[in-house]
Amino acid sequence: MAKASYASLKLKVNTDITSFTFDDTQIEVLKYLPIEDKYDLVMITLQKAKEDGIYNPIKLEMFFHLHLVYMYTNLSFTEKQKENESKIYDSLKSNGFFDKFLEVIDEDEYNFLFDMVNELVNTHMNYKNSAGGILQSFVQDLPANAQAAAEIVKSFDPEKYQAVVDFATAANGGRPIKGAHRNLSLVDDGK
Repeated sequence: MAKASYASLKLKVNTDITSFTFDDTQIEVLKYLPIEDKYDLVMITLQKAKEDGIYNPIKLEMFFHLHLVYMYTNLSFTEKQKENESKIYDSLKSNGFFDKFLEVIDEDEYNFLFDMVNELVNTHMNYKNSAGGILQSFVQDLPANAQAAAEIVKSFDPEKYQAVVDFATAANGGRPIKGAHRNLSLVDDGK
């Protein structure tokens, strides 16, 4: 079999666009987004939609579609506008922009990105709930938890603890408080 040179194909990334009109404004939509940009779109969507270790489905919906608009269209937003992405999403959604945009964006591009977001969410959640994920989380959290415990031990003042015990005993009519020991030394001196 004769080899063919990649360079001889003279290929370039497809930069074709389609367009639609929205409120007398021509909106251009890329037919193809380079793979590195696709990766960024998926990862930033996941990052922004993650709350307390899980993915918020409402935020996944919002950020996925906003990032599609940011990366596939010629529609520009100021940094100030992007400070309130919920407002941008609501404006685009409630005025039918997304409906028109989704009619024009390449179906294969959309499906690929949608599937990647969902696959990564499922993979992450399955791993997080696996023994390996739980162990990794424990190992990652261990130094911080050990440091916090060391700070508590370091800042423990036996005299202040004794003062609290004495106050509680006095408030209890002079009767000892269950579980509170007067002797704070580690050696039992018989008291």
